[in-house]
Amino acid sequence: MDLLYLEVRRAADVLWAMEEALGCPALAHVIGEVWGDPPALDFTATKRLALRSERSGMQAWLFRRAARTDLSAARERWHVSALPSPPMPDDLRAPGAPIWQAELFRARGRMPGRWVARHDTANGRLVMGHHIPAPDPAPPLRALG
Repeated sequence: MDLLYLEVRRAADVLWAMEEALGCPALAHVIGEVWGDPPALDFTATKRLALRSERSGMQAWLFRRAARTDLSAARERWHVSALPSPPMPDDLRAPGAPIWQAELFRARGRMPGRWVARHDTANGRLVMGHHIPAPDPAPPLRALG
């Protein structure tokens, strides 16, 4: 697998690079990472990425680390966090393979829910299992009076 890696300092440059990469037919996927809540990452920027991704047919992932859950045009919104690793089979005091909780909290055409995810080293894939459906939304409040 070939990989093209680009490192830039400003969030605006990450967004620009992602948008340009989504227009390149030689690439298969585009991944970007932004720290915090930079002003450049507003609804308009995420809408541009979503539209460009749909137009090109190429998947794009934007990882936001140490950020608030803000307004976004992303077609799916996930929250991923680490879970305690199971012990190693050969040494019960040593941590085993990493596992994560992946929560889909917003999606178009897909039900929200939570999964436990792990990396399958045998085939190099991320395996999602143990689906926990999202709770039903609370009924709307009615005014008393």
